[in-house]
Amino acid sequence: MPTTHLGRTGVEVSRLTLGAMMFGAWGNTDHEDSYRIIDRALDAGINVIDTADVYSAGESEVIVGEALKRNGRRDDTIVATKFFNGTETNKRGGSRRWIMRAVEDSLRRLQTDHIDLYQMHRQDEHADVEETLAALDDLVRQGKVRYIGSSTYQPSRIVEAQWAAQRRNTVRFVTEQPPYSILARGIETEVLATTQRYGMGTLTWSPLAGGWLSGRYRKGSEVPTSTRSSRLPARYDLSIPGNRAKLDAAEELAQLADEIGIPLVQLAIAFVLRHPGVSTAIIGPRTMEHLESQLPAATLALDDATLDRIDEIVPPGITLSAGDTGYLSPGLAVAARRR
Repeated sequence: MPTTHLGRTGVEVSRLTLGAMMFGAWGNTDHEDSYRIIDRALDAGINVIDTADVYSAGESEVIVGEALKRNGRRDDTIVATKFFNGTETNKRGGSRRWIMRAVEDSLRRLQTDHIDLYQMHRQDEHADVEETLAALDDLVRQGKVRYIGSSTYQPSRIVEAQWAAQRRNTVRFVTEQPPYSILARGIETEVLATTQRYGMGTLTWSPLAGGWLSGRYRKGSEVPTSTRSSRLPARYDLSIPGNRAKLDAAEELAQLADEIGIPLVQLAIAFVLRHPGVSTAIIGPRTMEHLESQLPAATLALDDATLDRIDEIVPPGITLSAGDTGYLSPGLAVAARRR
């Protein structure tokens, strides 16, 4: 498994990261099977596992923690988790009050005394970024967190957080975790350029575009069902123009993959890894079969002719469906648009 440095941290990470979102009620409910998938990923050379407190209401973190306890490989594994999401009052967001509670809950579920990379899952439109950074700085100084990062931040917010850290002399976000796939290339316009400018590592999520690039979505075939489509039906509803555009592109990409003789899943992941601004791509297998089918992408090099063909299908910087950006500006909310 090839490795690269995570931004300017000096930490070496595998080009593929094991995403744990599908472990637990959101995907694979068999804990023993999830442990085996984690073990196989580590055996294959993956050294980063990414999870979040919101995944299956914390069950994903529990599974990751128990797996690393059983196999004794915690010290060799970079454990990344995230905070922010929640529905209860004062039990979400980027306030000091919530961060200090959330980290203790994650540490307990993960059965560890520190988190290698603690990421803010989404930007908080209400909490002052300086409050968030000051709280995270305390956690780093206490030894409970090694590094901090952001996820699905807009370029202006990435820059704002870097400047705030410098102004307040706190630790800074050293990573960003944005969505990136052939069908969702929006981060190519500014996000990747911004993270490179500030020396941030980039862990990209959803290289298979939520399953659209798994090879299962083909024109003329019945739209497959999944646990993800049950949770997020709007992302798969073909009455939505953006989703029809994804189906058209997925069909063309599947034909391209057939022409060059590789599975579409590997083409999709290798495409993401080819961008110089990407440190590691997060894959989220639900089964061992999914994992095995994705691992070869880490060493697959796409030539320029193939990349040009992909650009013809989905131009650089284009995201076919707005729902795949992972973020909706509050300025576009109905109330904010009223004059």
